[in-house]
Amino acid sequence: MKKNIACFGEVLWDVFPTHENIGGAPLNVAMRLKCFGNNVAMISAIGTDTKGTVLLDFIKKNGVDTGCVKLHNTYATGSVKVTLNQKGSATYDIEYPRAWDKIVLTEDNKKITKNADAFVYGSLASRDAVSRETLYALLELANYKIFDLNLRPPHYTNDVLFYLMDKADFIKFNDDELYEVSKSMGSVFNSLEQNLMYIAEKTNTKHICVTMGNHGAILLYNGKLYYNCGYLIKVVDTVGAGDSFLGALISKLLNDSKPQEAIDFACAVGALVAQSKGANPNIPLTEIHNFINPK
Repeated sequence: MKKNIACFGEVLWDVFPTHENIGGAPLNVAMRLKCFGNNVAMISAIGTDTKGTVLLDFIKKNGVDTGCVKLHNTYATGSVKVTLNQKGSATYDIEYPRAWDKIVLTEDNKKITKNADAFVYGSLASRDAVSRETLYALLELANYKIFDLNLRPPHYTNDVLFYLMDKADFIKFNDDELYEVSKSMGSVFNSLEQNLMYIAEKTNTKHICVTMGNHGAILLYNGKLYYNCGYLIKVVDTVGAGDSFLGALISKLLNDSKPQEAIDFACAVGALVAQSKGANPNIPLTEIHNFINPK
C-alpha cells in the first residue's frame, strides 16, 4: 500500500543561462515520490504571475495535490539563478523574498500534515519568519518527520538548523553539510561515520542518510549502517539529483523495503538524474532496474 506524504517548502523556477526548469528541493522530492505511486501533497505558495500559473499547472499534471499551494498577491513566484561548473556541479543565487517565503498556517495544511504518513521539509523554507513559524506549527502535528538539509548561504542559521534536526525522525545530509553541522555542534571527529553517529546521538535520531556525490551514500537505520559506493556516470548537471535520491529512498523505506535495497535503489535514481538535464527527468522503473542490474 502506497503512502500519503506531505512536502513543505519552496516551489520555484531554476533559471540557467540558456533555459529555465521547474524545481525547488521539496517539489523535486514530491515529484519523485509521486512517480513511484505514492499519494503526495505539496504545501507551498506561488505568485499570481505567469510563472506561478505555469508552475501550478505542471504540478497538477504530474499528479501532486496542489490544494495547499496558495496564491500570493504581493510576492512573486520563486526563482533561482543556477550556475554550473565544468563538472556539472551547481551554485545558486536564490531571490528573496518570494511567495514561498510567506506560507501561512491554514486548516487545510494542518489537516494534510496530520493525515500524512510522512512529512518532508527542508532548511531553505525557514529563512523567512512567516514560513518558518508555519513549519514549526506543522512539525508538532506530523507523524514521521523527514528533514532534508539544503545549506545555501546566507539563508540559514545554526539555531534554526539544530531545532529542525531535533524535531526530525529522519535527517538527510550531503557529506559537506554533515561535516559543517557536526563541527558546529562540537564534534572533534574526522571520519564521516564518526560524525554521522555523533549527530545521531546528539539529536536522538535513528535514521540518517549522507550522500557523497559519485561515491554513493551511507544510511544509518535503526542502529545499523548501510552503504552504496555509487555508480559510474557522465554528469550532465547535479540539480535535483539529491532530491530524487531522497524521494526514492523515502518511497522504498516507507513501503517496507530492506534498507540496503532502498539505498541501492536511491543511489541509482540519483545517478540517473545527474546524467540527465533538469531536476525532474522521467525515469521509468525498468530503466532504474536495468541500471542497477545491467543485462
